[in-house]
Amino acid sequence: MHAAGVPPPVPGAASAHRSGVAAAADVLIRLRGIRKRYGAVEALRGVDLDVLRGEVLAICGDNGAGKSSLIRVVSGAHAPDEGVIELEGAEVRFMSPQAALAAGVATIYQDLALAPRLPIWQNLFIGAELTRRVAGLPLLDKRRMREDARGYLARLNVAIDDTDRAVDTLSGGQRQAVAIARALRWSARLVIMDEPTAALGVAESRQVLDLIRELNRGGTTVILISHNMAEVVDVATRVAVLKGGRKVADRPTGGMSADDLAHLVMMGQMPAGTLQ
Repeated sequence: MHAAGVPPPVPGAASAHRSGVAAAADVLIRLRGIRKRYGAVEALRGVDLDVLRGEVLAICGDNGAGKSSLIRVVSGAHAPDEGVIELEGAEVRFMSPQAALAAGVATIYQDLALAPRLPIWQNLFIGAELTRRVAGLPLLDKRRMREDARGYLARLNVAIDDTDRAVDTLSGGQRQAVAIARALRWSARLVIMDEPTAALGVAESRQVLDLIRELNRGGTTVILISHNMAEVVDVATRVAVLKGGRKVADRPTGGMSADDLAHLVMMGQMPAGTLQ
């Protein structure tokens, strides 16, 4: 079952991209010639990138490669100095993260932007609370928000029955689940996750990877920023590698090992003898 308003993955999209031809119907977001400068530093130097419907696209690269700058542009945090962004074939210009979110693009940063002392349900609905009318007066519909919060978590296969629990009582993996559930609450078609396992242990990292898979099974496209090569080849369907503000590689992860990916990040090409 796919999330409401989210199309299922397009059959053959990955193979189409592998051949270098991505049909317009397969592309959720298309970036063309994206450049971004910060003073004298050119962080992005003409990046072209297609994000296909229903895929988990990993963006990798060393520190300073341009990953964060690219995500800031896609998420609406920063405007590109040059280039075009298309969403479902129509040119868009996100002037803020709120504008991107309204268009279905949600970004989850490492700090998760959660209110730790507030309960789970309130974190999901903060700024967009549900109300009901009693004697003509609008009152918070806490019961419905609690129930809906459980429903969003259930879509991620996360069983947290007590949505009155404060976020600061949750594990790192559970907090990621709350952040992802909030993106579902906003009907996100694309969820960008920035180093989601960076501060987590092995067990919690596995839980987050399971969350990404579950989110993707529901029809949501995911962009994953990660330095963990093993996690990338485990969960991503495709990887784009940035180096010095340019995209130097873009290929499916099928048949790729963590060592292959590390070599790709380092050299911009697969080691000799590797099947491609």
